[in-house]
Amino acid sequence: MMPTLAQVLSTFPDRRFLINVKSRDSSEGEKLAAVLNGLPPARRAGIIVYGGDEPIDVLGRLAPDIKTASRKSLKECLFGYIGYGWTGLLPDACRHRIMLVPINIASWLWGWPDRFLNRMQDAGTEVFVLGPYRGGDFSTGIDDAAQLARLPQDYAAGLWTNEIETIGNLMK
Repeated sequence: MMPTLAQVLSTFPDRRFLINVKSRDSSEGEKLAAVLNGLPPARRAGIIVYGGDEPIDVLGRLAPDIKTASRKSLKECLFGYIGYGWTGLLPDACRHRIMLVPINIASWLWGWPDRFLNRMQDAGTEVFVLGPYRGGDFSTGIDDAAQLARLPQDYAAGLWTNEIETIGNLMK
């Protein structure tokens, strides 16, 4: 049997989680908010949720302290930042979120990498760099040495290092 989310969270109380809501059903956002709002604030701080616009919009309203991302919020942040990030202003869509940045779009972001990453950190937003966006549904991962070399030198030294090591150990 598959464990419930509550069971997984209680089994790994010291781990951060990246949750992908696979549906576009807004009731999924309501259900997830009910579970997450039952957790202490410190525990909720280690949870990030992404997925379809509908459930993520509902989750954002019902659990505003949870970092979220949806296609709509990603586009609003990226396009807004590309448009006027040079001013130093940060679009509201970039605050307290996660930002998925395709590696081939990163150089379009004002101040990439350091100024951009610092602005996002100051806004409570975590940045994940993906493989190149080629106009399809979504980007792939970074899966070759040339793409990896385009990342800032200390990029992987952030808060998710333990999670990356854990995933790596599980895949051995």
